Amino acid sequence: MQPDDQLEIERLGGLAGIGLPGSRIRSRALLAVRDMTAPEQQRIAALFHQPPGDSHKSSGGADQFRYRLTLTTPTGRHQIEVSAPDLLESLQDRVQDE
Repeated sequence: MQPDDQLEIERLGGLAGIGLPGSRIRSRALLAVRDMTAPEQQRIAALFHQPPGDSHKSSGGADQFRYRLTLTTPTGRHQIEVSAPDLLESLQDRVQDE
């Protein structure tokens, strides 16, 4: 990841079905990598470098949040989905409802 790369975090699911088709609520954050702390950058890099399907599976049920992470770099857009426990709380706290 480079300082000018952009990370979009979208919260999905929960009781209200946030971010899902038909939902009136969208929760997201748009961050420049340079604005993230070193531990946040390291965690995001680790998540994007995991083999597909290697993310921790949520055991909380259908109403638990997931997060779609979209990293935009000069080489393109890279997207993954992770469960709430996989994403640092400091990054979850930056997500705002729209």
